[in-house]
Amino acid sequence: MSASQVDWLHKNDHMMKIIGIREMDVPLTATFSNAVVNFEGHRSSLVAVFAQVSASGGRIRRLAGVAFNSIGRHSQGGILRDRMISRVLAAPADDLIEPTTGIIDPARVLRTAMQGEKPGGHGDRASAAAAIELACWDLLAKYNDEPAYRTISRAFGTEPLTGGAPVYAAGGYYKPGDDLGQLADELTDYLDTGYEAVKIKIGGLPLVDDMRRVEAALRVTGTGERLAVDANGRFDGPESISYAQALAPYGLRWFEEPVDPLAYGLHSELTALYEGPLATGENLFSVRDVENLMAFGGLRADRDILQMDAGLSYGLTEYVSMLERLNAHGFSRRSAMPHGGHLINLHIVVGLGLGGCEAYPGVFEPFGGYSDDCVLADGLIRPADRPGFGLEAKAGLVEHIERLTS
Repeated sequence: MSASQVDWLHKNDHMMKIIGIREMDVPLTATFSNAVVNFEGHRSSLVAVFAQVSASGGRIRRLAGVAFNSIGRHSQGGILRDRMISRVLAAPADDLIEPTTGIIDPARVLRTAMQGEKPGGHGDRASAAAAIELACWDLLAKYNDEPAYRTISRAFGTEPLTGGAPVYAAGGYYKPGDDLGQLADELTDYLDTGYEAVKIKIGGLPLVDDMRRVEAALRVTGTGERLAVDANGRFDGPESISYAQALAPYGLRWFEEPVDPLAYGLHSELTALYEGPLATGENLFSVRDVENLMAFGGLRADRDILQMDAGLSYGLTEYVSMLERLNAHGFSRRSAMPHGGHLINLHIVVGLGLGGCEAYPGVFEPFGGYSDDCVLADGLIRPADRPGFGLEAKAGLVEHIERLTS
């Protein structure tokens, strides 16, 4: 650190300055697939944003905010290194802080990271930017010495779910040598652990075989209200209708991503045929995408579920704007249940008072699932009171964070 940087800090009490950003690829432990993707060999981007803060008496406090670009998508090291990190580090310090507080503003950091990017083209860059933006929220929570959900709640004026968020276990993936007995054992273990609802994959087998999986799952759950199914956008129009007709008698919790996420017309046609709840949105990466879904997707505010994920869509700033669009179309925040069963989304759901969150128990390690100090009881999950998102308490992940931040 140069003498001029020290002088700047001393003259601007309570000022925060980003002094570095690092990223690294972390492999996922995944030997399974959904109807579209085999996750073996997948990696995610772990990002740390380093900052220093002037403290009383001229002392300097250093902090590191940590986040990642969600789960089930590829790492984004190239975009981060070649475009976004350099933009943020080259920006004047004042461009990145909230003027009235002198503290890092995640929205300003996001805007800087996106300089020179054209409108549209939402895809991999949306998750790259999200990793940086979410790391800033972790940084702010650590600065405030509080769990991230409290920082998020205060920033957006929401009532947090301090008693915990409704949670379901997402599993039932297609595995080598998988059979109905293994599926039943897996779901039984989830329910015995304390999850009151589960989700399984469909679309990777012929319809008749997938229905056997659904019926095996129902023998475990006892009712369709405790079982959701996810096709991961696998079906075309006729196939989605065939599955909808086969699933309708079961009264499922929801039928997720029956068609390509951008096939709004097909989705609208399906809502006219399938009376049960549909879930979609995890592969929409911008506010504009959500506006198109609201306008053309045929969604029903009284039952359908929206699964947009801040880690895939430019971070929390963009995600909150998405929620505002949902509200404008008559949807309650309880309709929002983000994709991705991990600690970051748990804090977002609790902080914003959303309808629930996904869990990945034993899946997509080291990112998936929650730390041991989170409390699961009566179908609710409550984050621990560690500062930030608490990623440093996640078994298997802490080693990577220590390497990144040392």
